Amino acid sequence: MVTPVIDAQVHAYERDRPERPWIGFLHGPPEVTGDQMVAAMDEVGVDGAILVSPYSMYRFDASYALEVRARHPGRFGLVKPFDPGAEDVAEQVAEWARLDGVVGARIMLPDPFAVEADDPGLNRILAAGAKTGLAVNVLCWGNAPLLGGLAERNPGTRIVLDHLGLRQPFQPPAPPEPFADLPKVLALARYDNVAIKISGACTLSREPFPFVDIWDSLQRIVDAFGIERCLWGTDWTRAVALVSYAEGVNAFRDTSRLSDSDRAALMGGNAVRLYGWQPTR
Repeated sequence: MVTPVIDAQVHAYERDRPERPWIGFLHGPPEVTGDQMVAAMDEVGVDGAILVSPYSMYRFDASYALEVRARHPGRFGLVKPFDPGAEDVAEQVAEWARLDGVVGARIMLPDPFAVEADDPGLNRILAAGAKTGLAVNVLCWGNAPLLGGLAERNPGTRIVLDHLGLRQPFQPPAPPEPFADLPKVLALARYDNVAIKISGACTLSREPFPFVDIWDSLQRIVDAFGIERCLWGTDWTRAVALVSYAEGVNAFRDTSRLSDSDRAALMGGNAVRLYGWQPTR
């Protein structure tokens, strides 16, 4: 059986409009509809994707993501952010988990140094993930030790660290030392319940496609976590100013740094297993 190609992190959104206004701003085109996202995937042979409702535009409202999946039911597994300040957040996660196509929850920490690992709201979301069987994706780039504390308190929760746990640029150029915090990220490999998204990695390159300068650092991640806990993703559309969608795919599909079996696991097989979902064309 051929392993599907699954992009572990994409976003879709409409143009800003009164009926569904943007709350903030996400770097990218004026819109990337579900139809447009599917067309981009089809062009490069991506079978499915984890569609993450964009916090920057919609905060905790995943209504557009639900509409996209209803239009393309076989192509997207859904993840939405949750508000750790909501007293009923555990009930919200449970309600979300009952919907068709839902595969995960997300914790967004724009300032990951503003909270501690004993934060009640964060731990309620993680506990709800364990109870419902949903993977909990966590954006806390720049503060990997915080994720370690959360993982230790919630050993029964499947936690997926977003975007390598490293700060990534929205505009070129890449930072001078994009992997400076990598040792702190590698320390998280000791927690068996933590997987890592190798998503947006091409934005950290200081070279043009095929971004060969990132591979030594990526290999350290694979060596630490094991290929079975690593998931490839483009972070489309946040990465649009630095890399095209095809480049984000082909940099991994065509590299000689991955064996065929590791490539299949990284670019789809692990997502099937960790999220309990696979696409249908």
